[in-house]
Amino acid sequence: MSQLSDDHNQPPLVSVPSPVAPKKFLTNQGDNTLSKRLEKILPQTHDFDCLVGYFFISGFFRLYPALEPVKNIRILIGLRNEQVIHGLIQIARDLPDENPPSTAEVKNTFGGILRKELVEAQDSPAIEAGIRKFIDWIRSGKLEVKLYREQNIHAKIYIMTPEHATPDVHHGYVITGSSNLSHSGLEGNLEFNVLLNEPEEHDYALHRFNELWTDAVDVKDVHDTIINTVEKESPFAFFTPHELYLKFLAEYFRNYLGDRSKLSMGMLPQTFKKLQYQEDAVFTAQQMLKSYGGVFIADVVGLGKTYMSALLALQLDGRCLVIAPPSLLDENSPGSWPSVFRDFGIPGHKCVSIGKLEDVLEQDIENYKYVFIDESHRFKGDSTLRYELLTRICQNKGVILVSATPYNNTVDDIYSQLKLFQPPRNSTIPGLHNLEVFFDTLRKRLKGLHRLDNAEEYIAAVGQNALDLRNRVLKYVMVRRTRSEIEKFYGDDLKKQNIWFPQINDPVPLLYQLNKTESDVFMSTLVRITSADFHWARYQALNPDYYTGPTEDRAVQGQRNLAKFMKILLVKRLESSFHAFRKTLDRFINTHELVLQAFDDGFVYTSQKYSHKVLEFMEDGDDAAIEALIQAEKVEKFSAAEFTPVFRQHVESDLNTLRAIKQSWSGIKRDPKWIEFERELTSQPGFNAGKLIIFSEFADTARYLADRIKKEVEPKTMLFSAASSPEQRRDVIANFDANSKGRNDYRILVTTDILAEGVNLHRSATVINYDIPWNPSRMMQRVGRVNRVGTKFKTIFTYNFFPTDEGNDEIALTESAKSKIHAFIKLLGNDARLLTGDEEITSHSLFDQINTKKAAEGDEAESRSELKYLRQILDVKEKQPELFKRILALPRKARSTRLHAPEPASADKPDAAPMPDRPAVITYFRQDRLDKFFRAHAHAGFAEELDFFTTAETLETTSSEERQTIPPEQFYPLLDKNKAGFQYATTPSIESIMPATAAGSGNEAIILKRMRAKDFRNCDVFKPEDKKFRIQVEQIISDGRVGKHTLRKIKEAFDETADPFEMLTILRKEIANQYLLGTPHKTDKNTSSPPREVILSSYLP
Repeated sequence: MSQLSDDHNQPPLVSVPSPVAPKKFLTNQGDNTLSKRLEKILPQTHDFDCLVGYFFISGFFRLYPALEPVKNIRILIGLRNEQVIHGLIQIARDLPDENPPSTAEVKNTFGGILRKELVEAQDSPAIEAGIRKFIDWIRSGKLEVKLYREQNIHAKIYIMTPEHATPDVHHGYVITGSSNLSHSGLEGNLEFNVLLNEPEEHDYALHRFNELWTDAVDVKDVHDTIINTVEKESPFAFFTPHELYLKFLAEYFRNYLGDRSKLSMGMLPQTFKKLQYQEDAVFTAQQMLKSYGGVFIADVVGLGKTYMSALLALQLDGRCLVIAPPSLLDENSPGSWPSVFRDFGIPGHKCVSIGKLEDVLEQDIENYKYVFIDESHRFKGDSTLRYELLTRICQNKGVILVSATPYNNTVDDIYSQLKLFQPPRNSTIPGLHNLEVFFDTLRKRLKGLHRLDNAEEYIAAVGQNALDLRNRVLKYVMVRRTRSEIEKFYGDDLKKQNIWFPQINDPVPLLYQLNKTESDVFMSTLVRITSADFHWARYQALNPDYYTGPTEDRAVQGQRNLAKFMKILLVKRLESSFHAFRKTLDRFINTHELVLQAFDDGFVYTSQKYSHKVLEFMEDGDDAAIEALIQAEKVEKFSAAEFTPVFRQHVESDLNTLRAIKQSWSGIKRDPKWIEFERELTSQPGFNAGKLIIFSEFADTARYLADRIKKEVEPKTMLFSAASSPEQRRDVIANFDANSKGRNDYRILVTTDILAEGVNLHRSATVINYDIPWNPSRMMQRVGRVNRVGTKFKTIFTYNFFPTDEGNDEIALTESAKSKIHAFIKLLGNDARLLTGDEEITSHSLFDQINTKKAAEGDEAESRSELKYLRQILDVKEKQPELFKRILALPRKARSTRLHAPEPASADKPDAAPMPDRPAVITYFRQDRLDKFFRAHAHAGFAEELDFFTTAETLETTSSEERQTIPPEQFYPLLDKNKAGFQYATTPSIESIMPATAAGSGNEAIILKRMRAKDFRNCDVFKPEDKKFRIQVEQIISDGRVGKHTLRKIKEAFDETADPFEMLTILRKEIANQYLLGTPHKTDKNTSSPPREVILSSYLP
């Protein structure tokens, strides 16, 4: 202590001013820099000799103006320093310590170091001028460079010798010290150098330099290396426009150029044909799965997604769980998941129904590393319990989503599926750390736009959302190709294997005519059903307008959804068949009468518990399941006293409307739709021969239709619906699947949409839609059953039925059909989206849209395809391997030019004017896995971001195009504009990087606030494992990985306690183990911001 005390009492140190540095010492402080001293001496110098540990050619720009009058320059670089030893470490391991590396090894290492330096050099015209001057002086003989390899050289010496001694220059000068011949050594770093000017000092230094120069690597070898590196391997090399274009493709598709031959093929079924387009899909999907933890396999219908999934499963290093609709799990069906995975020999897999998710969680879910989800579009909503169960199953696993229709023009369709493998607020998708913010931005774009009243703006906004979604999200995680793309880019492989895609004819509208009485009743019924005076009260008894007791918001919303669904159901059945409509009308009247009778007896029967199931079934489009739920009367008993008198009044009003509708139909005796259909079946050449597939959305219509066809037209007719047995399904496969052995017990199949997914029916080439296919995506799925790879048919035929008024003029009949569809959609208003399955369709366009080839085959409108460009670079790799190798070796920051012809001359423009946006520079940037493209031109203040296609179309050229001159004074300012644009685009917004404490549901924000409170975070009774658990849970909630049901239960339990230990107990109870096991199946991210890189640039003169 005394020592401490003594030290403490020492008198303060006296500040002594720093002495002024003598003129002979150069420290790079202030104006006392090595560069300024050299600039003063060099104009009087004849010979300039440098011995340095390393020379940075990119720093030459700082000195070369002062070297202009110097006649001879020699630079001797000592290679045996730490930097070069690191580059030669592999060589040194194989050589005795006393042996220096060979000249060739030194040249190769020096060339590599030089290439790296040139790539990392600052982008400026001064640096480029210095580098080019360096090369010019080497060629002229003014400048010589040698590499010394015999001994370690740490000295830095600069020797300046005049042609003749003068009083000013004396005998010469020597500067020695710490500075290398680089920008940092000349003026950037704090250095310590001394100037010597005594004759003996100069002579000794020059003598020793000459000795070392004699022993150094031959001048020509070094000069060749420098010139070759600068002019052929550096950013300053003269690459052709075609080479730069190929480099652009190679960089953009860098993750998808691997060797397809290394794909594991296992023991494939003998009948399986290895198709290049499927192998490419598997390779791409594997890369996406590794990078992002999940992938959509989303080729259009009929391209073999189940087989691609099986090939992908063969590449994976863990057990696979397959979740699919029960109709796709029949082990006796040739194309089912169990059959395909069994035939491909996938080890340790398991296939389960989407209805058995709770059972899956109760089993050893942790034994599976990958989850395949077929028809994943069924999980497009994240508010159901079923979705939350699936979320738990997918935690910390690789997720493969299989669907031909993953995106139905509602961004949340994709968002819900994406969240199965990407945490919403901790995403690994490049440039999108916060998916929640991104998707919220897309939703806001549609806010305030009505799909009918603002149809044009609404559809434009939907289109922009789809574009943003594709460019910023789906390009990283989705494999999707259309048939036209496959035919265009894989046509040779298909021909080689004798495989073709059938031609799909435009669907043919079949118009059945309603007489005036039928038409009047039809339209008046539609008006009554959709009128605001029809309350649908029986289906939403818990609506606060009726029920006075406590309810859950979810239950109320579920009943409102049910009421909307029942309205749509009745509207659809009105169009489907008079038979189905009458049966439904009778059921509605009967249930309304029962509700009134029960109310008068003092009770109301309804359900809170099962309301949430309605949403799940609506998402599936499973009308039969909703009806079954209603008919099963899984209800609770309430006292009528808890309901307002308005409830009974509205139910009675609805009943009177239903009775009036029934009365209006009592005079309708014939079925005009059947009459027309029977006529077509017996007279249409394509109908009375060959197998037919007839779809109806409703089992009542399908049964009615099958019975009449069987009795009146074709005895070999079978019906298949949700009520059919497994044996009947096997009959369908045996009679209509071309992959089966092939029986001919049946010629006509009448079915509901139970067979619209996941089954092959391609022994037929004709699909008849007996109902209007309101959702074109559903029509595409139906036609996809016969539009399969391997079909024997060259042409596919589709027919759609529409109601119209009586008449003989074909145009008038069509217009009448259109007006009836318009009435359906217009009268339904906002609820029309339930009719069309969220498809963005105007009332005037549905008829035309349904009756197009596009709707039948599912191909998107003709658009630009990345496959075109991927195939180009793959062709170079396969057919020109030496060129491909050279392209891969092109350095970062490579540059060339791209000529565009001026606008062509015309009568009013005889002289084509120069394009106003030239000169311009297009630059390809990268940050981590994020690629972006910018274009700057002289007349714009800011750079413009380009998409891939615009960039590719601009850069695409042939090998005959010559490179033009790139003026540095134009190029670098435009490059700087592009850099500023990229920096701005990759600087995240505050809301996208801050923890979203109030994001997601309100429950989530409340829970996080409670967990982050001091009394919980610092609770004394928590053990180390408790604290670890708390941190884990806070992270997964912050990431947005916990489902809404679980969050609601935690919040409700938190409301009942303030005790930290009880809160911890609640979390342990409610947070499923699946969230906590291991880490998310994704590539770990470095929390620091990755560097921004220039990949290449093209100058457009």
